[in-house]
Amino acid sequence: MSLSHLFCLNKMVAALTVATIVISCGHKLASTDTEVSKNTPVQTADSLYATRVENGILKFRLETGRMEKYQISEDESYEDYSGGFNVFGYNADGLLETEIIADKARHTVMGKGEKWSAFGDVVITNYIKGEVITTDTIYWDQKEKKISTDCYVRLETPQGLMQGYGMESDEMVRHAFLLRPFDSYGIVDSTKVEYTDTANFIGPRF
Repeated sequence: MSLSHLFCLNKMVAALTVATIVISCGHKLASTDTEVSKNTPVQTADSLYATRVENGILKFRLETGRMEKYQISEDESYEDYSGGFNVFGYNADGLLETEIIADKARHTVMGKGEKWSAFGDVVITNYIKGEVITTDTIYWDQKEKKISTDCYVRLETPQGLMQGYGMESDEMVRHAFLLRPFDSYGIVDSTKVEYTDTANFIGPRF
């Protein structure tokens, strides 16, 4: 074998060695990056404000102090909302009907499915009906348009107070019912003033 052939062979071996090192390191870095991304947000936003519009009509408005998005895999991710979480729901006439307040929330996406949950001092108000629901945790199924919980629930209405464990409702909380109610009572008072929707009240017309 001539010196020139030997030199070329050495260059090829060196090149293959470098390539092997680069590929090996690349695989290690990719694996490390995947592990890091599971614990490190790939997207963040402070004072987030978002709206959902259907056929030109505002349906929902979301406000939160901070959003952090985490990518678990190619088809699985979740967003954590903290610093307060408020969702406002509007009816077909554009009136504010429902408000959900919580300390924090999470939106999980797995393939084509997605799930919402809100935690900590959850207060749901239907301004048009005058109903207020307080609980610790709720789950919101956007596809089924339902809200549910297994926790203790306190439901205050203009007609009285209901409490129990577990609740199911439509997402606008127009028809909420308790699964295991207890110690509920109604109000019978002929002098009681009728409920007024203060969220949409604009005062008398002159």
